[in-house]
Amino acid sequence: QVQLVESGGGLVQAGDSLTLSCAISGRTFENYVMAWFRQASGQQREWIGGVNSGGATLYGSSVKGRFTISRDSAAKNALYLQMNSLKPEDTAVYYCALRTHWVHSVRADQYDFWGQGTQVTVSS
Repeated sequence: QVQLVESGGGLVQAGDSLTLSCAISGRTFENYVMAWFRQASGQQREWIGGVNSGGATLYGSSVKGRFTISRDSAAKNALYLQMNSLKPEDTAVYYCALRTHWVHSVRADQYDFWGQGTQVTVSS
């Protein structure tokens, strides 16, 4: 099994920056995608972006240019989400997820393991 634990959420003001971390433990996979999703209250889970085992990183249009995804490439046991220029509409619970396939997917149902989420609230 795989365990994913997010941390780093909190309350910030519009324009601030915040970095989320996802600690990964348990079974490892040679081919995978590590991704970030978010879910605002009353909304569907939204794909933010991800990085695959080959190092290819993709972003959703709503965060491209403001958010950066990185991983601990040496240890492969951590995923990060650097968020800049935060807006009130970025308020959501943020989740990291693991897909045991190297092809990126924006669909939450194609990810096999999930963290518990961390709340990010951006005040105006």
